[in-house]
Amino acid sequence: MPRPPGHGSAFEPRRREIIDTAAELFARRGYAATGITEICEAVGLARGALYYYIGSKEQLLVEIQSAVLVPLLATANAVAELDVRPVVRLRLLSELLLEQIVQRLDHIWVYEHDYRQLSAENQATLVAQRHAFEDVVAQLLAAAVEAGEFREMDVRLGMLQFLNMHNHTYQWVRPTGRWDVAHLSQQYCATLFRGFAAAGYDPSTVEEETARYRAAHPDLPRLGAVTAAPA
Repeated sequence: MPRPPGHGSAFEPRRREIIDTAAELFARRGYAATGITEICEAVGLARGALYYYIGSKEQLLVEIQSAVLVPLLATANAVAELDVRPVVRLRLLSELLLEQIVQRLDHIWVYEHDYRQLSAENQATLVAQRHAFEDVVAQLLAAAVEAGEFREMDVRLGMLQFLNMHNHTYQWVRPTGRWDVAHLSQQYCATLFRGFAAAGYDPSTVEEETARYRAAHPDLPRLGAVTAAPA
């Protein structure tokens, strides 16, 4: 949602604060069970002032979903274009996905549980974004098959395996817990890539390749550093 004309530089930070607070409330209580009055109390605004920032309760839900998908999809597209083997791009994408999950646990919870509360139009936009991200993963899997790194497979099923392993992490992970994002991504990809590997391909080389590529390319795409093209 663009900043309305005439508003100062404090408008967007305050709006982001409201969205983040709403995500915390929705994650704890559920979207349907959280009223505008509770949101107003949590952010210290009257109802009219709240609507000045967010327009409607559903717009809050749209913004929470967008905070997850827009940067993730933009960064995934950038990673997919890197000039490096598909398995390395998948490893980089895995870590970016887990980073988004760990950094935005409340948003992810709402994203996973409350998207059906959206209107048909907003839900269609969300589903299209989800499918676009799934397509990036499927295309990278297909590229790995073509490169002889992965065996012949149903890439849609492979994509679902890849995403299911990552997406359910939000249910138990803690930002300061036992395993950091890099370790989780390494372990997830080791498991997946061993299962996907073509005969004669050794997936144990992926970590070393990824580390070398990172060292040689310090400007790799990161969440928040890549913006989506205008619609």
